[in-house]
Amino acid sequence: MSVLFFYVFAALAIAGALGMVLNTRNTVAAALSLVVTMVALGGVYVLLGAYLIGALQVMVYAGAILVLFLFVVMLLNLRREEFSPQRQLPTKIAAAVIGLLFLLQFLRLIDGAFGAPAAIPADFGGYRQVGTALFTDYVLAFEATSLLLLAAMVGAVILAKRRID
Repeated sequence: MSVLFFYVFAALAIAGALGMVLNTRNTVAAALSLVVTMVALGGVYVLLGAYLIGALQVMVYAGAILVLFLFVVMLLNLRREEFSPQRQLPTKIAAAVIGLLFLLQFLRLIDGAFGAPAAIPADFGGYRQVGTALFTDYVLAFEATSLLLLAAMVGAVILAKRRID
């Protein structure tokens, strides 16, 4: 039964990611597709037995970060911009090359032997392990991320208050 749920969550994550990347007309709809992806990834973490990581995935990414993203998008009142075909061509070529590289890497993984899966530690995804790692090894990254988010929010407010003449 958990294999079925894995495939459902994986399909939701892929569909949400594709919806986010391919939706160029509406930024709010793209952000909501990203919410679907984040919730599906949280479901995969729960299936792995990492309940705290799954809950953090949903609360932090699908909740806080996406709400901040939607706040900035709506605050800036982004409009749809049409790009000329000359500007679209390099982007499409780069996307095709990157997609081909990912496909080749995926095919290489399928052809190679996966081997036995590694044993998962008993405390994998536990609150004690996450808290200890977050506030010891990754405290600088944690604080830098909070300052970056604060700077992004202040920048969005300044851009929104600026008068367009």
